[in-house]
Amino acid sequence: MSETRPQPVLRTARPEDDEELARLDRSTWSPLHAVLPRPRPPYPPFFDERHAPEDVVVAELDGRVVGYIRLVPPTRLACNAHVRQIQGLAVADEVRGLGVGRALVRAAVEDSRRRGARRITLRVLGHNTPARALYASEGFVVEGVLPGEFHIDGRYADDVLMGRAL
Repeated sequence: MSETRPQPVLRTARPEDDEELARLDRSTWSPLHAVLPRPRPPYPPFFDERHAPEDVVVAELDGRVVGYIRLVPPTRLACNAHVRQIQGLAVADEVRGLGVGRALVRAAVEDSRRRGARRITLRVLGHNTPARALYASEGFVVEGVLPGEFHIDGRYADDVLMGRAL
């Protein structure tokens, strides 16, 4: 008999998730996906004027936040309002491989549809092979590459633009 994997509970973030999400964000920081330097105290809040709780889907396992995905309009332009952009995805190290990231990407796609979007886009570092594979398996295609766009840990990294229709 095969063991079934626990399924994450997905929900919209709440203001009281701020510290737990900020802690998760800091604990999953890596040059594999981060363009900003490693966070140092004093730590800013997770939610701010550009990123509200309603922009974030949280994944919980056993009542504990183990992942999130942030989904926002890419610009404030009315002519771009039909697009949503993933601007952050994190999964706790101890639950990687359990399908949490995939569940969050699928939730982002469904949330975008529900909000009337026609497209969903994202940016990912060229060397982040696991994330690129996940996105590709969920229907995202490479729509552009900015070669050497970032200098991280002494190396140049491509900025890969991906998207999909909804």
